[in-house]
Amino acid sequence: MSDALHPVVRVALLGYGRMGRAIDALAATHQCEVVARLDAADVSAVELSRERLADADVAIDFTVPHAAVPNATACLDAGVPVVIGTTGWLDAIPALEAAVRRTGGRALWSPNFSLGVQLTLALMETAGRLFRHAPGFDAHLVETHHTAKLDAPSGTAIALRERAEAGLGRPIPVTSVRVGAVPGTHELLLDAPFESISIRHEARDRRVFAEGALVASRWLAASRASGLYTMRDVLGLSSAGVGDVLPTSSASAS
Repeated sequence: MSDALHPVVRVALLGYGRMGRAIDALAATHQCEVVARLDAADVSAVELSRERLADADVAIDFTVPHAAVPNATACLDAGVPVVIGTTGWLDAIPALEAAVRRTGGRALWSPNFSLGVQLTLALMETAGRLFRHAPGFDAHLVETHHTAKLDAPSGTAIALRERAEAGLGRPIPVTSVRVGAVPGTHELLLDAPFESISIRHEARDRRVFAEGALVASRWLAASRASGLYTMRDVLGLSSAGVGDVLPTSSASAS
């Protein structure tokens, strides 16, 4: 149910795989109405007109890396703000920034929409600073995802690694595990000869990502200035240093 202060947000889904279906299932609980469902194989950037997007208030893209920025650009050209959950395209950030400036539109990207992951980013950097001068501790990041995930390491693992490295002041190796149906687990291991510490985030259900994408969509659909945003803007955590970082390399969608 909506009211004057919380109107229903009309959402166009670009990509209707696991994430698209999860978003669709939760949309109503976040006062969102899915008005267009376009499978990744059927999405063509040149055809993403406002009409094909069903006059949506916001689009959510969970397609494939090579299509993410063309899709986002087409949405911006159509006057539709876009939330990008696809990863593996971050070398094209300058092109997306240029599209945002040219159109005066709004876009939001994140390698991971989980609130817990956003907070874990801050924990990783803090842990790195605390252990920078601790003798005898090695650091290693392990990330585990389902067997259908194509990229390794994940975009989230890259972001977490870079936060931890910023604090620790040295490179941290990453091990990627692909097994079963794991939605996503990331763990920083700090190990010394006689003791061990770990910081672990475990997603128990991909609905946590769908929920975050819907929260981001409602936020982006509201009237605000043109720009390229991240989840730290949505959560108001910029001043605390919590949020997405731009990896120097990229991975592909969950």
